Amino acid sequence: MAAIRETVMDAIVKDFPASGQIESRPTQEQAEDAVRILLRWAGEDPQREGLLDTPKRVAASYKELFSGYGLSPQDVLGRTFEEVSGYDDLVLVKDIPFYSSCEHHMLPIHGRAHVAYLPNGRVLGLSKIARVVEIFGRRLQTQENMTAQISAAINETLKPRGVAVMIEAEHMCMAMRGIQKQGSTTLTTTFTGDFKTNASDQARFLSLVRNR
Repeated sequence: MAAIRETVMDAIVKDFPASGQIESRPTQEQAEDAVRILLRWAGEDPQREGLLDTPKRVAASYKELFSGYGLSPQDVLGRTFEEVSGYDDLVLVKDIPFYSSCEHHMLPIHGRAHVAYLPNGRVLGLSKIARVVEIFGRRLQTQENMTAQISAAINETLKPRGVAVMIEAEHMCMAMRGIQKQGSTTLTTTFTGDFKTNASDQARFLSLVRNR
């Protein structure tokens, strides 16, 4: 088994243009034609039997893989609960599996996200956190940006005392091409509020995540 290597990076927020600022989307037919061009560029014949329906399948696959562009994390996080019986301690959802795609090579990224926050009078439905991970994962991404985007969405909507996000992932652009190092994992973290200023809160988050 290949040794697991970890690269640790701090995440930064990168803003993406609103949907109205992006050029009009090509048609289904144009997307399928683009796939045929790539098949020819790779040395294949798009007219051979096994590839006749490939452009249609690839377009449908991309529509699913990049469905996060049509979804709003603010809508998902919009409903919160105030009846928490005075609960104000850490809320952690860990080992959230996700799949994404590298924005540099359009190759898969897969891994797990761990998300925690310290309530400030309101809490989220637990499934909402996993849903936010899914929304940002279903876009072309870098791991650093995805980590920061999850944190920012929860921080801005819930306004908790702090947010902590850790993502551990393997990148196929490292495993399948280039350096070709299978088994390497990249770890990114971001902390806000008390998680950033209070070492004990940060240490407790890291300890709970690692205690599997």
